Amino acid sequence: MLFFSPLEQFAIIKIVPITLGSVDLSITNSTILTILSFTLAFVFLSFACSNAKLVPSSWQNMVELAFEFVYLTVLIENIKKDGSKYFAIIFCVFLFLFSCNLLGMIPYSFTVTSHIVITLAFSMLTFVGINVIGIRTHGFHLLSLFLPSGAPLALAPLLVAIEVVSYSFRLVSLALRLFANMMSGHCLLKILAGFA
Repeated sequence: MLFFSPLEQFAIIKIVPITLGSVDLSITNSTILTILSFTLAFVFLSFACSNAKLVPSSWQNMVELAFEFVYLTVLIENIKKDGSKYFAIIFCVFLFLFSCNLLGMIPYSFTVTSHIVITLAFSMLTFVGINVIGIRTHGFHLLSLFLPSGAPLALAPLLVAIEVVSYSFRLVSLALRLFANMMSGHCLLKILAGFA
């Protein structure tokens, strides 16, 4: 199967068509690569940590480096207080996205994160999770984010509207950044490979 356009590699192809009434539950190349990415991450962690020792093997060392990267770079620098509680979910999401992007680097494979619907789903889950945790932690004092301290009350309606819009667009920003990086990077690789 040869690709003639750099964008053909992003086409979702039905492999096993399944429909229940008007609902399409087909197994596509995206579904298979998502399951394969999850399986790759699970097998890698299981294999590397099965015989964990005090002096790590090279596989165990790679897992420890990933742990350290997520813990020190993401949790400690960004969440700071009580960030350790969320380490498991953040590490799982990191490892899953990393394996999705790694499998996407294989020629003629499919990059799951090159579709906006996947990255938008991840950003929506993250956005909802952050807001739920914020409300559970700070209560409705979290709404004070939308009115900067020391701002005049006459400007409050305008400032609150601007802050709500900018806060809400983080949802789109998270999704677009990952989607655009994966799409443009893989298009560039395809074009350069075509030149070679």
